[in-house]
Amino acid sequence: MTKLGIIGAMDVEIQSLKEKMENLTVTERVGTEFYEGVLENTPVVLVKCGIGKVNAAICTQILCDCFGVTHIVNTGIAGSLCAEQDIGDMVVSSDVWHHDFDCYHFGYPMCKIPGMPQSFAADEGMIALAKQAAEQTGSCVRIGRVASGDQFIADPVLKERVIERTQALCTEMEGAAIAQTAYRNSIPFVILRCISDKADNSVEMDYPSFEAMAAHRCAQVAQTLAKSLPTVV
Repeated sequence: MTKLGIIGAMDVEIQSLKEKMENLTVTERVGTEFYEGVLENTPVVLVKCGIGKVNAAICTQILCDCFGVTHIVNTGIAGSLCAEQDIGDMVVSSDVWHHDFDCYHFGYPMCKIPGMPQSFAADEGMIALAKQAAEQTGSCVRIGRVASGDQFIADPVLKERVIERTQALCTEMEGAAIAQTAYRNSIPFVILRCISDKADNSVEMDYPSFEAMAAHRCAQVAQTLAKSLPTVV
């Protein structure tokens, strides 16, 4: 049976999904609440992991070990790395990179963790479903690389460095850890991101205004994905 794990980093990224779940029960692990129930007739476990890659990896592993999820989706907001993307546009991950991992001086390419793939590829079936779901929001939707790091990118110099290293469409702080943990557990995943800012010095103007809108739009896509997932797996 399909059982979907949904991960968001902040309250604003999961609140609307929690309100729509039925038969809700709450389990606490490592000081974090996991919400188990039904969303769009699909068994779901929803969690706010907290910001950053370590928090994201911990919660992803708990979803695998304690709740037996069969698929994972990460929903949330991101900064754009693509000039053609506007606030409110959607990104569906083709693959995910750690933009801040550096073992270059030991002979490894930038962003590659020794013993791990350079790139963590999202599940093709989930990509297709997520793209269809995102198109229903009326947003521009792109499929492409997501770059993750334990940095909120708000400096043009850092932004250009991430673009040069990864050629990603957007940057955020959890996706690669979720992708790597899903990869190690052989769990199919996809990362959903709605653009909330331009990842530059305009962030002070954009972020407070657009965070809630972007998070809600991304949650809508996750809800639609939950509805369609059991029909194709």
